[in-house]
Amino acid sequence: MDTEQSTQQSTQQLTQVKEKTNYVSVTGIIRRVEPGRQGQNKYLICKRSPNEKAFPNKWCVPGGKIEQKDFINTSKDTKDHWLNIFEKTLVKEILEETNLKIKNIGYVSSLVFIRPNGFSTIIVSLYADYDSGTIKLNDEELTNYAWVNLEEAKKYDLIENIYEQICEVEKKNNTNHITD
Repeated sequence: MDTEQSTQQSTQQLTQVKEKTNYVSVTGIIRRVEPGRQGQNKYLICKRSPNEKAFPNKWCVPGGKIEQKDFINTSKDTKDHWLNIFEKTLVKEILEETNLKIKNIGYVSSLVFIRPNGFSTIIVSLYADYDSGTIKLNDEELTNYAWVNLEEAKKYDLIENIYEQICEVEKKNNTNHITD
C-alpha cells in the first residue's frame, strides 16, 4: 500500500469514527433569587478562556464533558448501570469550575454542534438553584463571571442559544416557583 492509499484509508476511518462518536456535555443554568427580592432571579454566566477551542472569549453557562473517569471508579447504581450521570456530572463540573454547590436540578433542552476538530458534541442543558459557596473560577477555562437578569444578559456576547435557554428557565420559574 502506498502513502496516498494509506492516507485515504486513514481519512475514511476517521470519518467513520466521527459519524459514530460524540462528546457529551452538560451545562447548568444556575439561578439565584436575589435576597429580599423574591421572584427576581439572577443567572450565572461565565466568560470562556481565549484558549478554549470552541467559542473562545464568549459568555456561556458553566458545565463540561462527561468523561469515563467521572464514573468508572464509583459504585454502580444497578447491576450494570450508573444512574443520573447528567446530574452528577453537572454537580461536579459546577463545583470544579465555579466553587458553587447547586440543588434542584432540572432539564432545559438538548442540542448538538460540530467542534472545530470535526467531532459532534451533544449538549444537555440543565438548570439548578444556587445552594451555597462563593465563586472562585477555574481560570484555565473561565476568565470572568456575572450574575445577570434577563435584560442584563442581552448585553453580553453569549454563545448562541444561551439567552433563549435562560428564558426557558425563567418561564419554568414563573410557572413552578421554587423557594428556599
